[in-house]
Amino acid sequence: MMMMMMMMMMILMLWLCAPPVGDVVDIYQREFLALRERLHSAEQENLRRSKELNLVLEEIKRAIAEKQALRDINRTWSSLSEETRLKLWNVSSSKNILQLPSIFHHLPHLLSREDSLQPAIHLGQGRTGVSIVMGVPSVKREVHSYLTDTLSSLMSELSPAEKDDCIIVVLIAEADQQYASGVADSLKRLFPAEIQSGLLEVVSPSLHFYPDFSKLRESFGDPKERVRWRTKQNLDYCFLMMYAQTKGTYYVQLEDDIVARPNYFTTMKNFALQQPSEEWMILEFSQLGFIGKMFKSLDLSLIVEFMLMFYKDKPIDWLLDHIMWVKVCNPEKDAKHCDRQKANLRIRFKPSLFQHVGTHSSLAGKIQKLKDKDFGKQTLHKGHANPQAEVTTSLKTYQHFTLEKAYAGEDFFWAFTPVAGDFIRIRFFTPVRIERFFFRSGNIEHPGDKLFNTSVEVLPFDNIQAEKEALTDGREKKPKYHRTEDGFIRIGEPSVPVLLQFCVPYQLYL
Repeated sequence: MMMMMMMMMMILMLWLCAPPVGDVVDIYQREFLALRERLHSAEQENLRRSKELNLVLEEIKRAIAEKQALRDINRTWSSLSEETRLKLWNVSSSKNILQLPSIFHHLPHLLSREDSLQPAIHLGQGRTGVSIVMGVPSVKREVHSYLTDTLSSLMSELSPAEKDDCIIVVLIAEADQQYASGVADSLKRLFPAEIQSGLLEVVSPSLHFYPDFSKLRESFGDPKERVRWRTKQNLDYCFLMMYAQTKGTYYVQLEDDIVARPNYFTTMKNFALQQPSEEWMILEFSQLGFIGKMFKSLDLSLIVEFMLMFYKDKPIDWLLDHIMWVKVCNPEKDAKHCDRQKANLRIRFKPSLFQHVGTHSSLAGKIQKLKDKDFGKQTLHKGHANPQAEVTTSLKTYQHFTLEKAYAGEDFFWAFTPVAGDFIRIRFFTPVRIERFFFRSGNIEHPGDKLFNTSVEVLPFDNIQAEKEALTDGREKKPKYHRTEDGFIRIGEPSVPVLLQFCVPYQLYL
């Protein structure tokens, strides 16, 4: 009897714990419907992604086919006359009857090579969206190059925030690819951090970008060599502007033989933003030539188009004046009225932010000692806070320009010509952890007074630790740095005598 009662209780308990059969069916039905809905959504998403992938695949196939077609056309393209090339270009470039002029109408030789508008050298990170792009064209000079001095001046006057808001584009405007590659390699060695960060970009035009200059005619009393020089210069400016126009809000034209005033970047930016209207066309930050001329990037297409129409006829400063005359001058008014109208388009800032320092022009044999009177006196020395030390030198000091004053940040050090074995010694009174050092030789007024064939040697406080960390690289037992006979470690030996700037390996204690 007891057994039967217990079984009845267990059955009753099981019955009480189990849900009704109808509820179980409802739960399964809801889960099944939810699962089917998720599967349907996944299927729709899969179909959408599949369509997108098919579209991408078709684009890739089309691009490959177009590239192959261009290669096939290029095999016979060079045998066609320039007139025939232009006609073919007009037919293929648009389905419309009316044709717009393009760079190929002004430079038809570019049609002979598909890579004629592609830079032969291109260093940089492709930075965009900055406030100001600065263009620096540079060519081979017979006597002295000022390019590295100019770049050092431009970048040393930028704050970290300003370096993130601008781009300096160097155009190596030479068809000699060996020379252009040499300059590019030199800039990579001198400014690796600036190139890596995107601040500095280096480009060089294709060998096929320039036309045949031998066919130019003489004009305005200029000999053929000068006509060739100014014509090529116009094309260099066009190349830089075309390259820079999509990278920033403003474009500033510079030269490769200048020095910049402190705070020049923010001064230019604020002056542009504070203009009462957008009618201006050129903001001038130097009165000399084509130095320090700011344009709105939106205007560059118009300027380039105008320059290309007359690049063989007149120099750049005349062409810029002609653009403004066309825009605002009334032929029925006198010259004074025209000048007043042009003054609204061309606005001058004072004092000048850039000074011309070169004496040897890019035109062979030409000497020019142009100075901007509005620039004022140049700052030839920039002091730095250095750790306390005793400084000595074997060099003979010139006048009052002592090494002690230079180290204390009061003035620059100036000495007579050094010879092999001369030295500058910095001796710390207590061990100092050195993470980085920076030496600069020469200045704008005396660009030739530099340290040539110079090495930097340090004597670590802890020689044993230095052996372990600085002299060997990883597991290799071969010395990474050369140790001299008197125990010094040679850590700096630059090939370019403009400046010495290195990170000391493993933060040596000296």
